[in-house]
Amino acid sequence: MKTVNKILRVLTVVFGLASLVLFFTSFVTIVTDADITLVGAKLAFGGEVDFADTPLAKSADILLCFWLTVIGLALSIFSFKSKKLRYAAPGFGLAATIYMLVVLLAGPFKFVDVRPLAYSDITSMTYTPFVLFTVIALGLFTIAGIAHLFLDDYIEVLESKGEKLTIAKRVIRFLKDYKSEYKKIVWPGWRDVLKNTVIVLIMCLIIGALIWIVDFGLGKLLELILTA
Repeated sequence: MKTVNKILRVLTVVFGLASLVLFFTSFVTIVTDADITLVGAKLAFGGEVDFADTPLAKSADILLCFWLTVIGLALSIFSFKSKKLRYAAPGFGLAATIYMLVVLLAGPFKFVDVRPLAYSDITSMTYTPFVLFTVIALGLFTIAGIAHLFLDDYIEVLESKGEKLTIAKRVIRFLKDYKSEYKKIVWPGWRDVLKNTVIVLIMCLIIGALIWIVDFGLGKLLELILTA
């Protein structure tokens, strides 16, 4: 079981690294007078193309996916030293996977800013297959990270001989405690709500009036100083 856990940890890093590398492949093809191929990383950070020295179209969404991937990969690598980071890595991977999937399904016209280019000359703009490969790699990175998290937690519970609880049991216990605390809440009646609402409104009016008086007085004082 420990061997499988180590393999999952390594696979998490491998899939994360593969996802990052895919950002340096061609993501978008723009057909104008000449075909323009935009690399994912340059599309995120900006740059220039050789086509009439036109500024490169940018995508803040792909930039966000790129940084989510970088952070997730870094956390998965550092989790070899600190096990606390194993919880955060799949979270960033999941966020990057979902966001990148939305970018893929919505199409490039919604997520690629082509305003720097001559929009009227663009006949078509399509994603390359590498965008799909990036989504798949991010998905595998997330799945491997979650599998490693649960398996590593299960091994720790076995080694503790029942002193620790698994993640699932901790979540169930938290929900039960939350439910018991929720039942202890005493909700005020409508009369108390109405009375407290009126008190809050009155205090807001009083404080607002005081602020207006102070502001008006300071304004008049400033006028006297400036006209003196």
